[in-house]
Amino acid sequence: MKKLLPLFLFVIFTQDSKAQQIIERDNEIAQMVKEVSPDSLKTYIKNLVALGTRNTLSTQANVQRGIGAAKNWILNKFNEFAKKSNGRLSAFIDTTTLQPDHQRVDTTLLLGNVIATLKGIDPTDKRIFIISGHLDNMRSNVMDRTGDAPGANDDGSGCAAVLECARIMSKHSFGATIIFITFSGEEQGLLGAYYMAKKSKIQNLRIEAVLNNDIMGSNNSNETNIINNTQVRVFSEGLPFYELDKNAKTIRQFGLENDGISRQLARYVKETGERYVDNLQVVMVYRNDRFLRGGDHTPYVENGFAAVRITEMNENYTRQHQDIRTENGIQYGDVLEHIDFEYLRKNTALNLVSLANLAKAPSRPEAVTIDVLKLGNTTNLNWQPSKNGKVKGYYILLRETTSAFWQKKLFTNELQIILPYSKDNYFFAVQSVGENGNESLPVVPGINR
Repeated sequence: MKKLLPLFLFVIFTQDSKAQQIIERDNEIAQMVKEVSPDSLKTYIKNLVALGTRNTLSTQANVQRGIGAAKNWILNKFNEFAKKSNGRLSAFIDTTTLQPDHQRVDTTLLLGNVIATLKGIDPTDKRIFIISGHLDNMRSNVMDRTGDAPGANDDGSGCAAVLECARIMSKHSFGATIIFITFSGEEQGLLGAYYMAKKSKIQNLRIEAVLNNDIMGSNNSNETNIINNTQVRVFSEGLPFYELDKNAKTIRQFGLENDGISRQLARYVKETGERYVDNLQVVMVYRNDRFLRGGDHTPYVENGFAAVRITEMNENYTRQHQDIRTENGIQYGDVLEHIDFEYLRKNTALNLVSLANLAKAPSRPEAVTIDVLKLGNTTNLNWQPSKNGKVKGYYILLRETTSAFWQKKLFTNELQIILPYSKDNYFFAVQSVGENGNESLPVVPGINR
């Protein structure tokens, strides 16, 4: 090993200089970004708003109003997109019957999530990537199922992003499967998402990432009057909710409080999004969600899946959960006129490029370990090949322990590497890289004693 070390060091120093270069965009993904249309997004939201109310408790029998009409309209759009997918996109409404909880549900409820699945072209690749928004909305009173509730931004914007991604991506092929979901029951307590997340856990589905979009189309805040359409927030949990008691010792011992799977996904969304979407900064927020609030990604987090929430930079609370009215010169209500469709276009593209890059990438490297058999100022990483996809090589990611983001990306086509960086001072991870430069999610190494 002593004879090989200088050679390894030479390779790494050479790669280190290359790591400073800007990573090129995948041409296919860059072209998809150009297809994201503000006009399409506006049309989706306009049609949803026209249904009057989408409260989960509203009518399911009326073809022009209520949650039933909304579910069917979304389903019809998915089926329309499926016609250009060469049979790879299929859609249905996944239903379950819930009994009243006498809090936010006061009657027996047929809950339905509208789901479209874009099957991957590799039959051996079981990975699933999800984009979601919630179909339902509410007025000032969550139990008000009859009054008008436009829900243009909360969460017509998230549903529009899901639809636009489905429209564009269904015309392309990916190795892995992508699922597009509009949930019901979010305002009633994340009901549709809990149903789906628990079902996915029971079925042992290989869900690798969930991008949940909720309130992502408005550019200004009340009270502070900040106007900003060049930043978007991505929320991710720190310590994992799922089986924390089993993992706490390892997390504490290795200092991995900032390296859970959802936090890694948030870093991935930031890097990939800023690579492809111009004039958009992704701001990582180190919380699972906004202060004391929740969203449809949370049930997935609680079942052990990597999931994040994407939300506009500055929320306007005069437009959330409000009856339409004017008080003291202030207009209340979540109406179409408050949406910034160029901002929504960028936030939609952020989802698209993250999903496409993940679904085009090989699967993650297997059995990534860091060798601790002896003390030293170099770091020896080992891994096994990815099981799916055509692999060009692997990126080694490095960052100092005080850094929020990965600082270096070093390329190798080997399954082992010795780095001239101390494991005392740096965190490491390994990504698979495909032939077009698409990267998998990073894997933080375990220990090889």
